[in-house]
Amino acid sequence: MSLESILSSINSLVWGPPLLLLLSGTGLYLTFRLGFIQFVHLPRALSYLFRREKGAGKKGDVSSFAALCTALAATIGTGNIVGVATAVQAGGPGAVFWMWIVALLGMATKYAECLLAVKYRVRDRQGFMAGGPMYYIERGLGIKWLAKLFAIFGILVAFFGIGTFPQVNAITHAMENTFNVPIPFTASIITALVSLIILGGVRRIAIVSSYIVPFMALLYVVTSLIILLLNWQAVPQAIGLIVYSAFNPTAALGGALGYTVMKAIQSGVARGIFSNESGLGSAPIAAAAAQTKEPVRQGLISMTGTFLDTIIVCSMTGIVLVITGAWQSPSMEGAALTNYAFSQGLGSNLGATIVTIGLLFFAFTTILGWCYYGERCFVYLAGTRGIKIYRFIFIVLVGCGAFIQLDLIWLLADIVNGLMAFPNLVALIGLRHVVVAETKDYFARLKLNKVDADEMQ
Repeated sequence: MSLESILSSINSLVWGPPLLLLLSGTGLYLTFRLGFIQFVHLPRALSYLFRREKGAGKKGDVSSFAALCTALAATIGTGNIVGVATAVQAGGPGAVFWMWIVALLGMATKYAECLLAVKYRVRDRQGFMAGGPMYYIERGLGIKWLAKLFAIFGILVAFFGIGTFPQVNAITHAMENTFNVPIPFTASIITALVSLIILGGVRRIAIVSSYIVPFMALLYVVTSLIILLLNWQAVPQAIGLIVYSAFNPTAALGGALGYTVMKAIQSGVARGIFSNESGLGSAPIAAAAAQTKEPVRQGLISMTGTFLDTIIVCSMTGIVLVITGAWQSPSMEGAALTNYAFSQGLGSNLGATIVTIGLLFFAFTTILGWCYYGERCFVYLAGTRGIKIYRFIFIVLVGCGAFIQLDLIWLLADIVNGLMAFPNLVALIGLRHVVVAETKDYFARLKLNKVDADEMQ
């Protein structure tokens, strides 16, 4: 039995009905229990991105916006470009629909986990804010072994999942395909740059992310919008195909073999979670460092990350893949497929250039964000003494990611992502009453003008 077949079997087990039901069930419960907070309060959440909270500077390490950009740095990456392409190839256009569903429900999940991260965070011995699922599982649920299990899975995701292999592999191969840059050369440059930045800690990662993420996300979205405008007549049909094939893939795709509803759901949910990380427990680690006094406020800000990542950026990629017909090209995969779609959409190689540049920066910031996440998990387990060992291993794995087969990379990433989600979702269910109580208290005070979050500094 080959390694790929073994990993495929494990992946099918991890991403089977239990995890799918746990993810969707948690998001659905929180959506109803919190009064559809992701829809009702999305305008307020977006407005908070540009408003500073009075007197919150002493309560965290970086601004709320910088904390969001750190989280977005870890989410907007290969999942938006390569992940969407692999999802559509594996599950058909219907996979995009299930990415939308998991994102809409995931906004409530992201809100809850980031609220809890701020509520249960602590200051470590170095004076930095430390928080995330490890801390709200231990301090909120009182189950220390489950907190340690989450931290172990978090390190595995940083080492073998989202943090290294998929990002480096995507960057190096895209650079080779678009600009004919040798893979070993690109891998060496990435490894060197990562080494320089991660030694600066969360503040340096946040600064780099705050500049790169908004600019590159805007460039990518604008390019996608241009393609949609140039092909506006095909857009309604493409969206119709996405929705219809989510439930009737065989009929929608002319009897194409291999496409089933379950495959569309599995591909859409797995790639959606890979992209926006809602329920995974990663974003709360960044949210815990935010300069805020209000857990609910940071929860609202953090949930916009899922909206921006999947509902905006992933949707653009998915629709472009469908309207150009690129998703039906069996000879291409990953970044090459998205490059082809954008080139077809613009009628120029400029499309592939923009995708490659976007992928380069998105994936690079994802590596930085996940280095920080894994490091926080490592510190929770072992303290700060061995932090240099963690960083050394991470850098070595970054250098290796370019030379591993793409199919194995995505299988391994999906497995460790799923494992990381389990303890976090258990914690969200166990602490659901805390989330609801904090939410009610915040909005009650807001009505009485007793919340500093609405005051400008």
